[in-house]
Amino acid sequence: MNGTVTNWAGNITYAAKELHRPGSLDALRALVAGSDRVRVLGSGHSFNAIAEPGAEGVLLSLADLPAQVDVDTVARTVRVGGGVRYAELARRVHAHGLALPNMASLPHISVAGSVATGTHGSGVLNGPLAAPVREVELVTADGSTVRIGRDEERFGGAVTSLGALGVVTALTLDLEPAYEVEQHLFTELPLEGLDSGVFETVMATAYSVSLFTDWRAPGFRQVWLKRRTDQPLPAFPWAAPATEKLHPVPGMPAVNCTEQFGVAGPWHERLPHFRAEFTPSSGEELQSEYLLPRGHAVEMLHALDALRDTVAPVLQTCEVRTVAADDQWLSPSYGRDTVAAHFTWVADTRAVLPVVRRVEEALAPLSARPHWGKVFTLPASALGALYPRLDDFRSLARELDPRGTFANAFVRDVLAGA
Repeated sequence: MNGTVTNWAGNITYAAKELHRPGSLDALRALVAGSDRVRVLGSGHSFNAIAEPGAEGVLLSLADLPAQVDVDTVARTVRVGGGVRYAELARRVHAHGLALPNMASLPHISVAGSVATGTHGSGVLNGPLAAPVREVELVTADGSTVRIGRDEERFGGAVTSLGALGVVTALTLDLEPAYEVEQHLFTELPLEGLDSGVFETVMATAYSVSLFTDWRAPGFRQVWLKRRTDQPLPAFPWAAPATEKLHPVPGMPAVNCTEQFGVAGPWHERLPHFRAEFTPSSGEELQSEYLLPRGHAVEMLHALDALRDTVAPVLQTCEVRTVAADDQWLSPSYGRDTVAAHFTWVADTRAVLPVVRRVEEALAPLSARPHWGKVFTLPASALGALYPRLDDFRSLARELDPRGTFANAFVRDVLAGA
């Protein structure tokens, strides 16, 4: 490669010998078939080495492939190309009067990369972003195309696959009729009194709920309720309504955030926290996230509260969300309704990593699974115990990638944990 290629945050510099941006599927197939090691870059919003192919490998960007978004209004599905990002997909889908069931906080991330790493939004009844996928199309190591649909047994390993099976060139997703959403924000939700029953009630108050804190004091500084306008207006007696527009990071201007104060708008302009036409930050941050059985939510909150003095000095904000269970073998929400604690850290790896280890130690008894695209330090042996279908995934990887073309060091560590 001529020049330096990094991820979005700049904490990973890729060592690949080549960066390729093929402009057609034929060129992509030929490139993959002729390479010993390949990894796909996606939108670069992972904070670890999941996309690193190694010094002798090929880093592959799909940004120059045709940005296919083919909507079937009768079947209520969309076939989306592997390089398309959620903001573009959402606009095209909405123009047909249709919608996705959920979105992540950022609309700038790629669809294929998001579902491959188990990325999610929030909502007690909303699965991760992989939940609407009904078919995945892969270019495998020999350059051939494989399609795996929801009716196949191996589909459980094909979507949230960490890029270990092949290059995702297209996904087909289920859609629903378009809807509008409005955001209602509240401040200062105390931790005291937030027992398991109250927590479940709070998180079910709206279609999507996010709690934010800097852990400088017990409880949450902000509550974001995203209400579908075709659902009842929630009462929220546990905190006071916000009196000004807010950014999830205290002190940051809210200009890049999606519209607040109950102003209704299209689903794709409210479900994310940040507006598609703005970059939410400069990338001056690191991120970690841990996903636990929802029944452990209150234990998780008290475990984190006990680490306030350790966490707060290197934390920008912590977001707590819920995710419904899914059946993707490597999904952090596999087989269990989930509570997720997301940490946006300062951009100081040396200072953050010891704190990440402390958080992991505190949450380990609660069966916490790390987000695949974030900073974590759990060893492969610990990961193997957290994913009961990991051995099945290993078999699928051997079937579709017998030469290990897509098995970088990150993937090999994960597969070794079975």
